[in-house]
Amino acid sequence: MDLTHLDEKDRPKMVDVGGKNPTRRVAVASGIISVSRDAFDAVVENRAKKGPVLQTAVIAAIMGAKKTPELIPMCHPLLLTGIDCDIEELPDVPGFKLYVTARLDGKTGVEMEALTGVSVGLLTIYDMLKAIDKGMQIKNIQLESKEGGKSGNYQRHG
Repeated sequence: MDLTHLDEKDRPKMVDVGGKNPTRRVAVASGIISVSRDAFDAVVENRAKKGPVLQTAVIAAIMGAKKTPELIPMCHPLLLTGIDCDIEELPDVPGFKLYVTARLDGKTGVEMEALTGVSVGLLTIYDMLKAIDKGMQIKNIQLESKEGGKSGNYQRHG
C-alpha cells in the first residue's frame, strides 16, 4: 500500500487535491473531560475564578478547528463554512462532553478540524479548572460521523 503523504523518495508531502471535485463535507467529533465534583460544581454554578468555562471552551474549540492546518502538518488550509459546538453536562461522571461539527464545500474532509476543535476545547476546560482539580482526565476524543467525499459516509456505532 502506498502512503499518500510520502513522495516517490519517501519524503513527506501534502496530498494534491487539485483534481478532486468539491462536495459538501461535514464531520462531527466528540470528547469527554472528567473532573472532580468541586470543579464540576464551580462550572455549572459559574463560580470558576478564570471566568465562564464552557463559553470559553466553545470559543477555543472554534479557534482550534480554524487553526488545524497550523497544528497538524499535512492538513490543508480550508475555507470552513461553519463550526458548531455543543457541551453536555455529565453530572454522574462528573464531567462534560464536547461536540464539534465542522462543515465546508470542498475537496478534502473536515474530520481533523472537528477533532482538533474538540481537543483544544477540552484542554481549555482543563486550563481553566486546574487550580481546582489537577487530576482531570481528557478521554474518548473520537470521530462520531462524517459525510461526503470519496470514502462516503461514516457513523460511529455504540
